[in-house]
Amino acid sequence: MGTQELTAKVREIKELQQLIEEAEAEMDALKDQIKAEMESRSVEELTADVFKIRWTTVKSSRFDTTAFRKAMPELAEQFTKDTTCRRFVIA
Repeated sequence: MGTQELTAKVREIKELQQLIEEAEAEMDALKDQIKAEMESRSVEELTADVFKIRWTTVKSSRFDTTAFRKAMPELAEQFTKDTTCRRFVIA
């Protein structure tokens, strides 16, 4: 693959990335409007035509690794596993 072809592909990726970001921003704005409507109605579920919309509170419990590392650093080190991956970035 030549330099010009590579540059063209990177430019296309950047353009598509911009389109995705714009679409995600538009989608988030629409979601926020729906959430505002649900809040104004004080409901967690709505039905619109064939669509059921839910906006519910979900509770979860997660392990606090930062606190664990502070409280028991030797034990945390003993159970820490290093991993390797490759990251693709265009800057």
